[in-house]
Amino acid sequence: MYKVKVYVTLRESVLDPQGVAVKGALHTMDYNEVMDVRIGKYLELQLENVDNLETRVKEMCEKLLANTVIEDYRFDVEEVIPS
Repeated sequence: MYKVKVYVTLRESVLDPQGVAVKGALHTMDYNEVMDVRIGKYLELQLENVDNLETRVKEMCEKLLANTVIEDYRFDVEEVIPS
């Protein structure tokens, strides 16, 4: 079994109004050291053993989990060893 951690973020060229709002709120709270905030999504998938795992996850990201027109994604795969 594998655990796949998927990170989806807006592309750098896409305006992130939610990130701008969070940055403004942090500055209001005197966290002025925050230079930028980008909001994204984090997903965890648990998968059974499958051939071509990375290819399958890439397909999932491109078909459903990320809007590749405006979002970038990356993922990490961890093998889960049952205890």
